[in-house]
Amino acid sequence: MEMDMHFLRKLPIPQDIKAQFPVDAEIAAIKNARDEEMRAIFEGKDKRFLLIIGPCSADREDAVLEYTGRLAELQKKVEDRIFIIPRIYTNKPRTTGAGYKGLIHQPNPEEAPDMLEGLIKVRELHTRAIKETGLTCADEMLYPYNHRYLSDILSYIAIGARSVENQEHRLSASGMGIPVGMKNPTSGDLSVMMNGIVAAQSGHTFIYRGWEVQTDGNPYAHSILRGYVDRFGQSNPNYHYENIMRLYELYQKSDLRFPTVIIDCNHANSGKQYLQQVRIAKEIVHNVTVCEEFQGFVKGLMIESYLEDGCQHIGDGVYGKSITDPCLGWEKTEEMVFDLADRLSRL
Repeated sequence: MEMDMHFLRKLPIPQDIKAQFPVDAEIAAIKNARDEEMRAIFEGKDKRFLLIIGPCSADREDAVLEYTGRLAELQKKVEDRIFIIPRIYTNKPRTTGAGYKGLIHQPNPEEAPDMLEGLIKVRELHTRAIKETGLTCADEMLYPYNHRYLSDILSYIAIGARSVENQEHRLSASGMGIPVGMKNPTSGDLSVMMNGIVAAQSGHTFIYRGWEVQTDGNPYAHSILRGYVDRFGQSNPNYHYENIMRLYELYQKSDLRFPTVIIDCNHANSGKQYLQQVRIAKEIVHNVTVCEEFQGFVKGLMIESYLEDGCQHIGDGVYGKSITDPCLGWEKTEEMVFDLADRLSRL
């Protein structure tokens, strides 16, 4: 009788991968310092604006590292107003299951999946990014069990719109000592996201990687507004003043710690019109500068950006151009960041 699931090989546990590719004292010190700065931002002790920025998906090591290196140089020029967290997203959610699923699945997008090689490449990429740029990075938690492969080097985690309702994601987030951003679901129902944050900020006992574990709760779990899709299948934004005020009021009625929202400038907020990210980012920062309630509540932006504008098909071979969703190219990105820094200087 045929099995419906074919077990190809047992993968090494995170402890073994970490032992094979250890973190040295320099990287540990960078992560500790960056994590401390980030906690201060979420706690309101540091007024800098967060910018979580990078490719839709990390498709090739050389281009991602070049891009991250450019971000590091840009960070030096705006460090008094903006704290940059590079996106190195190695898991790519696919609505229908088709298409490129990220570096962890396919270290080479033009070749067959190789999950063992993917786990190694992902750890190497995140480690090199810290070592070569001094920046610790963000990744998306598509598979909660995989977090332990990177738990000693990641500084930010995003939970996507299709995962935010999942119990496993919520409980896993409660045991991570770094900021975890939880997006509103594709339906736009804010109560779903808020319930996820309540769960993540609370302590739990549950099964994780075959262990019974207990968590203390993560006070840095927070909201991300990414727009939504209505019953007609049309994208609608939720980054305008009225949307953010509605979320602010929900937070005011809750007992959640460190009320925070990050605005995702792409996805349904832009209708996947990637060039609109610049306009949306400017509107958000303008509202922060003129609305007292937003100051200390709207703590940052998410931007999809890479070396080249737009996107391409797998195999087209354009260096630094997204093979998933279209991204803002470097020149436009740099110009936008300088403009945002100038606007934030008015606070």
